[in-house]
Amino acid sequence: MTRTFFPRLQGNSRGCLAFEPFFLIPYSMVMTYATLYMYELGVSETAIGWITTLSLIVQVFSSFISGYLTDRMGRKKAVLYFDILSWSIAAILWAVSQNVWFFVAAALVNGFQRVPSTAFYCLVVEDTKPADRTYVFTLLQIISVIGGLFAPLGGLLVYAYGLVPGTRIMYALAFLLMTFQFVGRHLTTRETEMGYRKMKETRELGLGKSLIDYAGAIKEITASKTLLLIFSVYVLFNFQTTLKTTYLSLYMADYLNVDSDLISLVPAVSSVVMLLVLWLLTPRIPEQAIYKSMMAGFLLSVLSNLMLVIGPTTNLGWIAASTIIAAVGMMISSPYLEAAVANAIDDEKRAKIFSMLSVLILLITSPAGIIGGWAYTFDPRIPVWLIILAFGAAYLLIMRYQNRNVQSAV
Repeated sequence: MTRTFFPRLQGNSRGCLAFEPFFLIPYSMVMTYATLYMYELGVSETAIGWITTLSLIVQVFSSFISGYLTDRMGRKKAVLYFDILSWSIAAILWAVSQNVWFFVAAALVNGFQRVPSTAFYCLVVEDTKPADRTYVFTLLQIISVIGGLFAPLGGLLVYAYGLVPGTRIMYALAFLLMTFQFVGRHLTTRETEMGYRKMKETRELGLGKSLIDYAGAIKEITASKTLLLIFSVYVLFNFQTTLKTTYLSLYMADYLNVDSDLISLVPAVSSVVMLLVLWLLTPRIPEQAIYKSMMAGFLLSVLSNLMLVIGPTTNLGWIAASTIIAAVGMMISSPYLEAAVANAIDDEKRAKIFSMLSVLILLITSPAGIIGGWAYTFDPRIPVWLIILAFGAAYLLIMRYQNRNVQSAV
């Protein structure tokens, strides 16, 4: 199917993207209600923040070892085994959760998601031409958008069975569909040439020297001002994503008084808007304007979040307008940011650099859960203000990054 509809996809990128909907559809359904599900089962706002931070702490550890494991095991095995551990098993734990300790256990298991994240990144990028990487990340964004269209199915389950039983059903479906995706992707991809080379090198080098070598990658990142700039934008983007994923649904239900079964319409509306942007706007953005596109996207994201904190708190039309603006902003910034980061990393050092980048991201975003939880209890609008600040800072940094690239090209 991917060969027919997306002829530019070659090799592993085709196999990876073909099965991606089986992850993103259940993910978009369940993540809309994940925080509300915890809250309904008696987990306080502060405890939700601690659980989010605990997961991020485990992710710091798994990010640190992800490069080594990806090189030692190979891209395919690392992504298969750790996806099953961090997502399939975690989905079972979430489905049967009864109290805060179930969520703690699930957070510990799910924290190992950074290993398959690094392995998947290498698998989908390494055999793809640099010129085609924006195309691949845009298609990944399209698949994510289409997955969001299925979020209202979660709302129907919540409406029919109630919040807790409906969310349990969603987690059970997530286990089945995600596991199918992991196995199907494994059978339709092959190990990359770089993967085979790194497996051999890592075996010869040994565990201790390998980990020291990976830790040294942080020096490589901080030594390059260009890498540091684009990675800083990426860190800020992930920081706001953590806050938004954890608290936006709760903010809408608790502060904006949106009915729980209507919250699932937010990702659905976002998905429709994103598809329209991909169809009507994205093809018109020339390659030389990608940085301006990112900056415009960040400004729109600032505006959309400002609307949530300064607008009428019970006006669904106002919330819908904010959702539409946020969707446009995300669509004209996210794929280009992913491609810019991918192209900034040398293939020879991809697993090592990306794993250390993940460590840096998590060290900065780990406090986001606790900060957000504490801030939310003080004033529910503060996490949204933090999201606004993150996008504003990202705008300034990407502007500087663009100027630096223009100067180096002259």
